[in-house]
Amino acid sequence: MATPEIRFDDGAAYEDFMGAWSRLAGDAFLEWLKPASGGRWVDVGCGNGAFTEMIVARCAPAGVDGIDPSEEQIAYARERLAAAASTVRLTTGDAMALPYADGAFDAAVMALVIFFVPDPAKGIAEMARVVKPGGSVSTYAWDIMGGGFPYAALQQEMAGIGLTPLYPPSVEAARIEQLRALWTAAGLVDLEVREIEVQRTHADFESYWRTACKGPRIAPRLATLPDADRELLKDRLRARFVPSADGTIVGIARANAIKGRRRP
Repeated sequence: MATPEIRFDDGAAYEDFMGAWSRLAGDAFLEWLKPASGGRWVDVGCGNGAFTEMIVARCAPAGVDGIDPSEEQIAYARERLAAAASTVRLTTGDAMALPYADGAFDAAVMALVIFFVPDPAKGIAEMARVVKPGGSVSTYAWDIMGGGFPYAALQQEMAGIGLTPLYPPSVEAARIEQLRALWTAAGLVDLEVREIEVQRTHADFESYWRTACKGPRIAPRLATLPDADRELLKDRLRARFVPSADGTIVGIARANAIKGRRRP
């Protein structure tokens, strides 16, 4: 049976599902990256513009190019970044065949994307190609296989009722050892890695559940469940959380990050 395609075509739904998580991890990532201001960036797999917006706000770039295969996500990103139109250029395209000249950028980044690239090695090689000598190439990605995905508990409970988790096509690429191997194979130097852990508070379990159900991988599968199975899944998931005194639910996620430079 063919693996179902994973698509991200609803920018608004994806914002609630993953945009908030992306910013939480992105804050820690940019603090660690410590980029110089005034650089030219390319955000590979920019999606709905959540991380691109952070680059503009925090890094004072000379310019940012964002590229993503989803026309719907790019449309959402254009609306989101309308005020930065003089700085940001957004286009649809392929991470494994970037439409940019060699050495066009000071920094290339993938935010929560590398595990969706069919051939991660080709994607990283392209990122290394389009930065200038000495330029930065970096990523952060959920440690899915290590249980770091923000909705790992839901995936585990889905597996518990017989639904095989639908992992991204290159899920292993997010492991620290794989990131090191990919960056080394691309000829990048001065490599550093780190783990990023973040927390997100939901008003209550129902808020968490509604947000989790918006996932582009999760929603179609839940829609096929009989009502009784969906309620069983919900009850099993609820039992995994201990609400705070005010009823809030805290979710925890963990990402692996790597940075390196193109050889001068």
